[in-house]
Amino acid sequence: MPGQFIFRRAGRVLHDGGVIAYPTEAVYGLGCIPEYEFAVQRILLMKNRPMSQGLVLVASSIDQLLPYMAPLAPGIMQKLLRGWPGPLTWVVPASAAAPPWITGGRTSIAVRVSAHPVVQALCQSVDHALVSTSANRSGRPPARSRFAALRGFGGQVDLVLAGATDPLRQPTEIRDALSDTVLRSA
Repeated sequence: MPGQFIFRRAGRVLHDGGVIAYPTEAVYGLGCIPEYEFAVQRILLMKNRPMSQGLVLVASSIDQLLPYMAPLAPGIMQKLLRGWPGPLTWVVPASAAAPPWITGGRTSIAVRVSAHPVVQALCQSVDHALVSTSANRSGRPPARSRFAALRGFGGQVDLVLAGATDPLRQPTEIRDALSDTVLRSA
């Protein structure tokens, strides 16, 4: 795992509106601070991905996600907390503060409290949730290593962090929190 210096550097890059590539539970992700629309637009252009698909937010704690989530019934909140931290992404009702370039214009938002040590350290270093979308062009396989992320996006991102992904995992499962419907299986 990278040292504290690189996380401080990544924090500066992110707070300055930059885009980074970093390891997650299953693949390398592209990320930025969600309120920086220009950074999100950079990611969408790199991936050739329409904004209407929405993006996932990752965090080191649920507190970093609460501003983006509408209030949830206690039973729904408990369901989320039972699966976190971990590789489970929940789709929940979005708050009015959730940017439309993150929700894709929907009334819901995809969120995850990650257990991955790099994601944890990144979110703690900026004290903020981050955009997390796979480091790949739409329709292409995602990067599973730093080398693959550099090869695919090295000249387009501001920083590529080192770290391991689990090569046996598929991208994280996505579930609707209200209906418990699986939207994407792991």
